Amino acid sequence: MADIDLVRRTIAETVALHQAAIRDTSAIFDAAAAIVATLREGGKLLLFGNGGSASDAQHAAAELVGRFQRERLGLAALALTTDTSVLTSIANDYAFDRVFARQIEALGREGDVAFGITTSGASANVVAALAAARERRLRTVALTGRDGGEAGRAADIHINVPSDSTARVQEVHRTLLHIICDLVERECSL
Repeated sequence: MADIDLVRRTIAETVALHQAAIRDTSAIFDAAAAIVATLREGGKLLLFGNGGSASDAQHAAAELVGRFQRERLGLAALALTTDTSVLTSIANDYAFDRVFARQIEALGREGDVAFGITTSGASANVVAALAAARERRLRTVALTGRDGGEAGRAADIHINVPSDSTARVQEVHRTLLHIICDLVERECSL
């Protein structure tokens, strides 16, 4: 069966990218530490991205507001991808490039963490939101693919999955987000 090669190749590529992700874990720990610090100070985590990355932002927010693996108090995390009225009004009245930046301006406070997810590293609305966050003295994290692009360069903390395959990057992003949720939950359950 020819499709078995597709299955094997896909799994091998994903495993290789996961292995590459553990070569330098410092940015993963830095992101978790920044989130823990803001939550302990009464701040919040604002997550955003497009398409599959929007889904990942929502998934991570759900893991922290609800629970990941431990019973604990809810943690202040918000996906900026979920309010269709806000998204469409900003896109209509301003531009789609502003859908996350405008929300950062409205909801972000100094010390909060703005967490942008982009498989290309080039999503204009993610880059604009990271810039708006830095202007307002939020800590910024970018979870990217490819070479990290402008989003990676715009963030205080950059976690990169170096692949041009959107699907493979998303698979590793989900694992990294679960790791960050686990690290944050362990520290915030104490």
